[in-house]
Amino acid sequence: MILLEANNLKKVYTTRFTGNHVMALKNVSFSVEEGEYVAIMGESGSGKTTLLNILAALDKPTSGDVFLKGKKLNSISEKEISAFRREHLGFVFQDFNLLDTFSVKDNILLPLVLSKNKVKEMEKRLDEVAKSLGILEILSKMPYEISGGQRQRVAVARAIITKPDLVLADEPTGALDSRNTDELLDLFNQINEAGQTVLMVTHSTKAASHAKRVMFIKDGEVFHQIYRGDQSTTQMYQKISDALTLIATGEKYE
Repeated sequence: MILLEANNLKKVYTTRFTGNHVMALKNVSFSVEEGEYVAIMGESGSGKTTLLNILAALDKPTSGDVFLKGKKLNSISEKEISAFRREHLGFVFQDFNLLDTFSVKDNILLPLVLSKNKVKEMEKRLDEVAKSLGILEILSKMPYEISGGQRQRVAVARAIITKPDLVLADEPTGALDSRNTDELLDLFNQINEAGQTVLMVTHSTKAASHAKRVMFIKDGEVFHQIYRGDQSTTQMYQKISDALTLIATGEKYE
């Protein structure tokens, strides 16, 4: 079943001082099935961050539509959009975006508090998520008292505690060392295998090689896609590396 669908997305920015038009996205169309794990890659300025912002309902396309479970995102009113994001989308950021004045527990529970869930339900979900991510023992700590890897686990917990339709990850391994990167990628594999749909924007070939599909953006368009199938992570890594080389050199696929 199709969960997310982008149809003919176009995004044009007008520069403030010169009035020039900059085409960030043009004619981008794709869909994501429930339970998929998709990575989006591209060079800086390729349009991938603009695309993520539109998919997250943080920005609106100049033209085209985005549908999540059949609901058109760009038709949702400004008054409703924050609640819609809390209920349907989970976010994992490179810099964690945790509140230093809140405990780990309160950071994770924040989306549920804003949605006015009952305390009993919040405690139940917190226990389930904290156990599955191995962070029960740090719930009372403050973000500055835990490691970078633990902070990213807390960010993942906050993203999935609402049981969102889609988790959007923006360079989630960017601030982590190699060991914590491996742990986080294993974590994404686990939540995906449990049924969570994941869409990740990344520069990291290693991170992308864990996805089931990798979509490459070049000059604001979908340039190429790689599907995992029965390939190993090592084979995916090599295919992604080859694709990035072709994108960088301007060569064409045979």
